[in-house]
Amino acid sequence: MTTDDSKALVLFSGGQDSATCLAWALNRFAHVETVGFDYGQRHRIELDIRPQARNAVAAVMPDWASRLGDDHVLDAGLLGAISDTALTRDVEITMGENGLPTTFVPGRNLLFFTLAGALAYRRGIRHIVSGVCETDYSGYPDCRDETVKAMEHALNLGMDTDFMLDTPLMWIDKAATWGLANDLGGAKLVDVIIEETHTCYEGDRTHRHSWGYGCGKCPACELRAKGFSTYQTAKATVHG
Repeated sequence: MTTDDSKALVLFSGGQDSATCLAWALNRFAHVETVGFDYGQRHRIELDIRPQARNAVAAVMPDWASRLGDDHVLDAGLLGAISDTALTRDVEITMGENGLPTTFVPGRNLLFFTLAGALAYRRGIRHIVSGVCETDYSGYPDCRDETVKAMEHALNLGMDTDFMLDTPLMWIDKAATWGLANDLGGAKLVDVIIEETHTCYEGDRTHRHSWGYGCGKCPACELRAKGFSTYQTAKATVHG
């Protein structure tokens, strides 16, 4: 199977990281498609805001909209059926006995990469782009660079093709992710990420903060808020 090096498939949840990755891909590839997953997530509001967030990112730069292709939403509901986690059940978000937060959904990213690979194979797409990161994250083992490299190898062996799993956020923290958005699309893209994307694990879209919408207390909100504060401080220092 031959894949097209000018095409990319972005794993797009509708959150800050995936929106930044979408902008990164639109800035580099001639044709970009997106894929989301319905796995019975507690914060399924992200599925509702995805289309608007996707279109808002594409509207930031003059040529991005013409590069944006189809969106796909795949049913991964079996994850919700077999997972007893704080992302698939209405339970408290705490630190588990295994040292991982209870928001960790075992096998989630592994399944996402596999499904994305199957879709990319059918669509003739070489680059699969994900916002996983092991620099400033919740400790999920399936977000590590070693895991992604192993998945790339397995997908290429199992499908006899030449996929590349691109992870532009792997080695940068949340503050640098805000900075990357600014580098890619300026203040307009930063504003889109603030207003249109969703990160909060509680699915809260009622409380508006300087960094966007969310409960402000869950791990996802705390990471996003801390990163935005550091980004703003660094930006003020540069321009001050």
